Amino acid sequence: MPSTFEPERVEIVVIGAGQAGLSVAFHLTRRGRQCVVLEANERVGDSWRGRWDSLRLFTPARFDALDGMPFPGSPQAFPTKDEMADYLESYASHFGFDVRTGTAVTGVSRLGDRYLVTANNARFEADHVVVAMSTFQKPLIPAFATDLDPSIVQLHSSEYRNLTQLNPGGVLIVGAGNSGAEIALETARAGHETWMSGRDVGKVPISFDSTLGRLFFTRFVLRVVFHRVLTIGTPMGRKQRPKLLHGTAPLIRARPPVLAAAGIQRIGRTVGARLGKPEIEGGRVLDVTNVVWCTGFHPGFSWIDVPVFDENGDPQHDRGVSRSEPGLYFVGLHFLYAMSSTMIHGVGRDADYVANVVAQRASSYQRAGAYAAASA
Repeated sequence: MPSTFEPERVEIVVIGAGQAGLSVAFHLTRRGRQCVVLEANERVGDSWRGRWDSLRLFTPARFDALDGMPFPGSPQAFPTKDEMADYLESYASHFGFDVRTGTAVTGVSRLGDRYLVTANNARFEADHVVVAMSTFQKPLIPAFATDLDPSIVQLHSSEYRNLTQLNPGGVLIVGAGNSGAEIALETARAGHETWMSGRDVGKVPISFDSTLGRLFFTRFVLRVVFHRVLTIGTPMGRKQRPKLLHGTAPLIRARPPVLAAAGIQRIGRTVGARLGKPEIEGGRVLDVTNVVWCTGFHPGFSWIDVPVFDENGDPQHDRGVSRSEPGLYFVGLHFLYAMSSTMIHGVGRDADYVANVVAQRASSYQRAGAYAAASA
């Protein structure tokens, strides 16, 4: 293996071995291009294994497969997060991708006409770098969290695993999206008095618990609305994209009637801390023993040291192809092309598009190099 000081020369580096990175590797491989996939975790799929224990996907298995390999088990079953993790690990093994686990990327910078990718245990020199990661990297927690009493258990949703982490007593869930609603249901059903703080994000129109609701959601909302209607290729998608880019998806499984039936109390925004307790807009102070922050994430791309970001910190790209850096690409971002871009059934289309651009450019570079060598 090359030393830390001597970069390993490769043609394409893919950063991230989740569903986005493995999809890119698949589409590159079928075009005859080899890549190295860098994964910070010790096993492929660990980003799924690390989520809360009771998590199940919103989509049945028939919609959870990546291109080239079906999802095992009943097509109608809703996989657990561990089943999804194991599928990704099997997928990488089945296709024999060159995945380097335990390799956390710490920097991407220019190195002449190539890129230098620096990791905790290696360095790579590459013509093309595909950042195949979502923006869910660094937990976003408000500064006033440090003013809460130390006896209150505080967990970000990325740290929450199960009820054993909580103190007896009340639970405040800060954030009213799908993660917050699912965790709130779990705590309420276990007997914790539970409040859910945040604005109303809306809901899908039909109950997810019914057969009709699941069919409506999986066959119409997912496959038609999220995948074909809400895209940058439609007037409606272009209009909605700015709102959805930094917004929250509507509630799917844990809709308001389900939350109310579980005894969950909906309250306004959590705006600060007073006397060591969380303060709600209007001045109410909640006497709780637990706070779960379902408040989202920072983009987490500070390690990319090339000028590709806008004033909001979002990569400037066209369908994942950087506008300013000809060898840098993104897959797995929210609404990269469509509302489905961060979803398992939608990431393959984005990966295919980006892989096609990378393969075409790589072939061009190869031809140009051969011509230069022949002319020398």
